[in-house]
Amino acid sequence: MSESKLAGQFLDAAIGLLERVRDEESAHIAEAGTAIAEAVASGNRLFAFGAGHSSLPAQDVVYRAGGLALVNFLAVPGTVGIDVMPATLGSALERVDGLAGAVLDSSPATDGDVLVIISLSGRNALPVEMAMNARALGLKVIGVTSVAYATGTKSRHVSGTFLKDHCDIVLDSKIAVGDAELSLDGIDAPFAPASTVVTSAIMQAVMAAAAGELAARGMEPPLLRSGNVDGGHEWNGRVLKEYGDRIFFRH
Repeated sequence: MSESKLAGQFLDAAIGLLERVRDEESAHIAEAGTAIAEAVASGNRLFAFGAGHSSLPAQDVVYRAGGLALVNFLAVPGTVGIDVMPATLGSALERVDGLAGAVLDSSPATDGDVLVIISLSGRNALPVEMAMNARALGLKVIGVTSVAYATGTKSRHVSGTFLKDHCDIVLDSKIAVGDAELSLDGIDAPFAPASTVVTSAIMQAVMAAAAGELAARGMEPPLLRSGNVDGGHEWNGRVLKEYGDRIFFRH
């Protein structure tokens, strides 16, 4: 099989997953967008969290051209990226009990805020406890996860539960257990993960829905412009100043 055919198969698989999300998750995406719009309109704050590669879709909506300026990344030290040495430490920290609570207690997140938690499997202690602790603090929790993992794997949290069990709104990425869309004779392991493509699209769809909801309420969405277009820096400066009390990535 040619390399180009494999590449095409992956793109087709990703498109198929995106079509499933569009067709099957549209109501939940709209609900999540409304929750975010309500938080913005009521003066509350927005946070996004993900560990390992699940941090990538969370980072993609923070300080993003074309995105809402109010989304803050809730970082758990050592779990965000592959800059941690050794890289396997990040995976290990996802299984540490109590870490999520310590991070939330030290964060500005409080009652009425919205926290989006991204975890493909939703089975590790960190995302489960993050959701449990956030709801206990009065936050609205939106979980972005693959629901298939809840039936195809066992939870690693002492409760035996998954992220999806502790969310106000669940967005299902439809990713199969193992996150690999292709296989081929002569290659022992499945390959070509699509979770980042799909989850990032879900996050942008939610933010688009939120912007539309705010506009429908007669409120200008606090969007950022590209700094690489004329006037972009000036626009962003005004937005960041106006909403500075809810933006924590500048401090």
